[in-house]
Amino acid sequence: MIEILQSIIPTALFYSAPLIFTALGGVFSERSGVVNIGLEGLMVMGAFVGIVFNLAFADVLGAWTPWISIIIAIIIGALFSIIHAVASVSFRANQVVSGVAINFLALGIGVFLTKQWYGKGQTDMVSEPFYTTNIPLLSDIPIIGPMFFKSMYLTSYLAIILAFIAWYILYKTPFGLRLRAVGEHPMAADTNGISVYKMRYIAVIISGGLGGLGGSVFALTIASNFSQSTIVGQGFMALAAVIFGKWHPLGAMGAALFFGFAQSLSVVSASIPFLADVPQVFLLIAPYVLTILALAGFIGRADAPRANGEPYIKGTR
Repeated sequence: MIEILQSIIPTALFYSAPLIFTALGGVFSERSGVVNIGLEGLMVMGAFVGIVFNLAFADVLGAWTPWISIIIAIIIGALFSIIHAVASVSFRANQVVSGVAINFLALGIGVFLTKQWYGKGQTDMVSEPFYTTNIPLLSDIPIIGPMFFKSMYLTSYLAIILAFIAWYILYKTPFGLRLRAVGEHPMAADTNGISVYKMRYIAVIISGGLGGLGGSVFALTIASNFSQSTIVGQGFMALAAVIFGKWHPLGAMGAALFFGFAQSLSVVSASIPFLADVPQVFLLIAPYVLTILALAGFIGRADAPRANGEPYIKGTR
């Protein structure tokens, strides 16, 4: 049993990290009252930027390339999300339609530029992806060491740490209080001098940065190149993690870990006796089936921020 856990846990954490980053972005956006269906598109843009930057600067930056690549992806994701912010906040467009448009636009831009720059439907494989590492001393701890600290990606730890930071920001700081206020009762927040539009813009831009981070981490740890099929459904799974996690950073992290575990089953199934004979196709669709089951079972008891999805018009309720 211990051997099974030692193979499942690192793989589950590996697959969970991109979902955690993106789901945290969704929490910020939706806590401010802006539904962000565009998480998939933000991940696509992050994956595209992360891979292209990595390919372009690997010879110059060396081992630092993947880290700088994800920083650039965060910046571009944040800038790209301004489109959704302008449409949803300033123009008060339907937030779901705007998010869907972001998904199509990001994929279109990524695929078009890939064909223009590389002359084919996918980029080359990166030479400087993220690599697994052993944490000194901790990886030598019996039983626990191989599960949590051996052959791990540092991005997995970064995702978990960031979830706690997001919780602290949202629930322990004045900024978090203001952000949650505009998502619950924007008119009351406005009356108290909080700029609803400004807070929502900031939240959507944070969401874009974290979505770009999630996409770039996925591309630089799992895919290692970019094509139209690099990000397929991960953004929607992150959105499901937001809902499953009841719009709470730590809840979203837990849901993302659950979905990451589901994704890892198809990879580690050969080493697990009771999964070895299960047809591979069932294990590949397991994450999506579990996503549907999770939402069907829990969404009825999860209360979204009261003003979520409702454009704010100053002077109205």
